[in-house]
Amino acid sequence: MRTVVVGGTGHIGTYLVPELVRLEHEVVVLSRGERSPYQSDGAWNRVEQIAVDRAAEDAAGTFGDRVADLQPDVVIDLICFTEDSARQLAEAVRGKVQHLLHCGTVWVHGPSELVPTREDTPRRPFGDYGIQKAAIERYLLDCARRDGLPATLIHPGHISGPGWTPINPAGNLDLGVYEKLAHGDELALPNLGLETVQHVHAADVAGMFLAALRNRSVAVGESFHAVAEGAMTLRGYAAGVATWFGQEVRLTFLPWDEWRQTVSENDAAATYDHIAHSPHCSMEKAARLLGFRPRYSALDAALSGVSWLVENGKIT
Repeated sequence: MRTVVVGGTGHIGTYLVPELVRLEHEVVVLSRGERSPYQSDGAWNRVEQIAVDRAAEDAAGTFGDRVADLQPDVVIDLICFTEDSARQLAEAVRGKVQHLLHCGTVWVHGPSELVPTREDTPRRPFGDYGIQKAAIERYLLDCARRDGLPATLIHPGHISGPGWTPINPAGNLDLGVYEKLAHGDELALPNLGLETVQHVHAADVAGMFLAALRNRSVAVGESFHAVAEGAMTLRGYAAGVATWFGQEVRLTFLPWDEWRQTVSENDAAATYDHIAHSPHCSMEKAARLLGFRPRYSALDAALSGVSWLVENGKIT
């Protein structure tokens, strides 16, 4: 099986590409070539890597043909963010590949309403990222159902793991939040800390792509969530992190308009995005159709990233 992975050196590709190699796929990775995978693995020695500036080639209208010219059986697209980009690739590989897998996001849903949210919940996205990803999903599924494009969409939650900073219990990327919890200091959270975040380990996201490949007959034309079982409230997440550090959690709560004044503008914007979505998505469909259940809990997924931050001196 010849498999092209677009954007294969990032969070998901770090785990996905070596597994594809071990499954005897002939793997070609297209990326900008500006970074290495987050973890070393000898399997990368058997991967063909091609440096590509996708944004530039999308603008020139050449990216889809570049992928098609590699004559893949499978294309896994991990870095597509606009409908135009998805359309160019889909049109180039239609009728030439056995499976096209796209990495979406649970933010196609917008705010959680009835939880856990299922994949067939009507889409009400907000913000450019969620709106664009929902448009991509709509386009690819329409192509699958009308034109036979063998497309599957995988929608991750907050991807976590060693090598990068996970979304913290305040809903942003401020390392100081973890340091307060590590030292037993008081941490202020917005509102009552009852909004939710739903982390997922990058290895489990990779596992979802592999499960879809194994079960192509039922995966084509479908969308699947890739999240941990269950979401965490901000206050529950904070308590879990504090306990991991051997501390009692000390929390205080402020109304949103007051809380946002205590952090930077960027952190407030990130927190708003996360608590406004407040995701809590179901994994029932993945278990029923693909036989897949995530290995990591939401807390364990987040703590794998926190542990890496501690080991590398990024949290003092």
